[in-house]
Amino acid sequence: MKRQRVANLRIKFFLSLSMVVGFLVGTPTWADGMEPDTTVIVLDEADGEVSINVRNTDAAPALLHSAIEDIPEDGEPLVVITPPVARVDAGERQMVRFLFIGNAPLKTQRLKRVTFEGIPQARPGSGATIGISLRQNLPLILHPKGLAQHHAPWELLTWHLQGKTLIARNDSAYVVRLSDEVVLKPQQRKAYLPRTYVLPGETLSVPLDTAPVGATRVSISPATVYGFTVENYEAQIVATAP
Repeated sequence: MKRQRVANLRIKFFLSLSMVVGFLVGTPTWADGMEPDTTVIVLDEADGEVSINVRNTDAAPALLHSAIEDIPEDGEPLVVITPPVARVDAGERQMVRFLFIGNAPLKTQRLKRVTFEGIPQARPGSGATIGISLRQNLPLILHPKGLAQHHAPWELLTWHLQGKTLIARNDSAYVVRLSDEVVLKPQQRKAYLPRTYVLPGETLSVPLDTAPVGATRVSISPATVYGFTVENYEAQIVATAP
């Protein structure tokens, strides 16, 4: 009896799986997309707000859903979006505003994420067509009032070695964004940061398999404030931490 029950369950499972796969493979799909006019959003506290345009690149109207996402290290509500939802015709643009709502003046740059998602509307006569929603995810940097602009904040990081640990310290007031891959030189040894940003006042530690004896420099691939790529930057390992 138990064997028969298990066999029946297996048959039902594979029938259900086959129906789902057949539906997905045999059904036509189409994709839409919302395209922001920038790759990084910078909100200056002195201005109180910033606006960007988002274009519907699809051939049909869609709903634009915009949202702020907190990073794990910073959940304080600092920004609101308006409008959070808007209908955007094919090929048209929608202005999206970001308003600063912090209760206290900013002391350092802060980092959030912004998502833009196009929700397709059903097409007349499309039958079983599946609309694929594509989401854009951009960094949002909040810049304190009175803080000077710094176009190469990665130069302010300091790098240290402590035994089998590589340490990146950011004693500045700026958010530093970079690739998670770093290269210790002259050994050309690769290591990987736990994430692609270092917040103001933060220290990131990278455990290594063995101590990199003789390493004197680290090569990083930074990202500019406005999202442009630049050449790799080499920094000295300034001291060996005790």
